[in-house]
Amino acid sequence: MTRLAELSRVLIPSLWAIWIVVWTVAAFGMKRTRWREPRATAIYNRGPVLLGTFLFLFPRALPAALTYRLVPPGPELPAIGTVLVALGLIFAFWARWHIGRNWSGTVTVKEDHALIRSGPYRWVRHPIYSGMGLALIGTALATGAAYGFIATALILAGFIVKLTVEEARMREAFPAEYGDYSRRTARLIPGVF
Repeated sequence: MTRLAELSRVLIPSLWAIWIVVWTVAAFGMKRTRWREPRATAIYNRGPVLLGTFLFLFPRALPAALTYRLVPPGPELPAIGTVLVALGLIFAFWARWHIGRNWSGTVTVKEDHALIRSGPYRWVRHPIYSGMGLALIGTALATGAAYGFIATALILAGFIVKLTVEEARMREAFPAEYGDYSRRTARLIPGVF
């Protein structure tokens, strides 16, 4: 566990870098967009995500109060955090693969949009956010500092705002199917939320 904790300083940023590259490359070749959320409303979900991302990326630019360690030092939490980051990103990749060409970084409805219910979408309606949330929690545990937990809360808040807009749009696009799908699956965490 100590070795994994030592490697966490390299592994966690590397895992996130791989995620960024794969996510960027996978964004090409998506279906054409039929409807996109207005930019003015997108600010409500992107603002917290961007602020949280800034906190994670630039901890040295933060006031000392935000870098205060909230969890005890030791190898356990960085090691556990590294495993959570890996599991969360793998889950998000799996979800991204299943949503295929319907994916978008913004709230959209694509031409010939399909309601995906396979893979991780069998259990949760927003598995990309579920996986990302797990990876963010792992990152926060590994840092142990206040900024990591604040950043995670901000990003998750942005995700919740976004998924609320997505669900409203999916109910309009799939009036009968989405209601049934919503009753059978959790939003983010099976049995919880």
